[in-house]
Amino acid sequence: MKALEKLGLGLLHRFDPETAHGLALKALRFGAVPLPGLVTSPRLRTEVAGLRLPNPVGLAAGFDKNAQALLPLSRAGFGFIEVGAVTPRAQPGNPRPRLFRLPEDRAVINRFGFNNLGMEACAQRLKSRPRNAIIGLNLGANKDSDDRAEDFARVLAHCGRYLDFATVNVSSPNTEKLRDLQGAEALSALLKGVMEARDWLSDPIPVFLKIAPDLSDAELSEIGDVARASNLSGIIATNTTVSRDGLKSPKSQEAGGLSGAPLFEKSTRVLARLSQVTGGQIPLIGVGGIATAEDAYAKICAGASCVQLYSAMIYHGLSLAADIAHGLDDLLARDGYETVAQAVGTKRQDWL
Repeated sequence: MKALEKLGLGLLHRFDPETAHGLALKALRFGAVPLPGLVTSPRLRTEVAGLRLPNPVGLAAGFDKNAQALLPLSRAGFGFIEVGAVTPRAQPGNPRPRLFRLPEDRAVINRFGFNNLGMEACAQRLKSRPRNAIIGLNLGANKDSDDRAEDFARVLAHCGRYLDFATVNVSSPNTEKLRDLQGAEALSALLKGVMEARDWLSDPIPVFLKIAPDLSDAELSEIGDVARASNLSGIIATNTTVSRDGLKSPKSQEAGGLSGAPLFEKSTRVLARLSQVTGGQIPLIGVGGIATAEDAYAKICAGASCVQLYSAMIYHGLSLAADIAHGLDDLLARDGYETVAQAVGTKRQDWL
């Protein structure tokens, strides 16, 4: 992290976390943040579910909920970008405060509750998206919806023509009973509607499923079976956790989903287990606690074809994606790999 970025982070941390987040997005949009541009190499380039990524380090959903900073984010060193979550209708989310820094744990707790401007506003921004980036949308359901499964399909049908991929998010702990949709029967029905909406697009796109880290081995096996039967393009493992094990911060008992460093081991074990039960037949995207190139490399060796990050930027700045991509290139070269794909799952057994 450069001195100027360190100074900027210090200033942002004087504000409450949600205000700081908004200021960071504004700084991006107005060109006040130095950006590294495209980061790639023959070793970093990889293909996941038909998406040709310049590098395997992506931005997780949640940072840019309303697709407001697509152009600058496309120049921030990420190999791909996921915006959202977006619901059919705009909704305010849960009352503030709803975002908490846990610096003692290098962690974050959020209970936003899918606050967003809705699919109409999002589609207008996606319509003018940069064409040289890989951009996906995290699909959500309205809190007061009578048919949450239908909500996911509606957002995809409305925004899909502007996307490179979409993610079905049934794993946020901040919308009541949303995680109940991870059960085999409910999930199968939900994905049937989403995949039908995908197939109606003039150019069908990959659809991923984002799961929680708080699942048993039996539940992971069920999800693997449903994913294969539904012809999903991949699984994102994982979203935030409701666990609070081993935390030191005085804010550790705030309600919401925990992300950041404490999630790394838990989410990587889920990733490895999912890789095992799917037999490597479905691409996996590793998320949870990534703050270094070594973290990203560990996820890949545990079974991830690519990775995503978000929370660590709160402590390490926006230059983190480029730093991790460059470091990952070095680690792959050190171990004799010519491509990212060669390293996928090579140390899965270490996490089982």
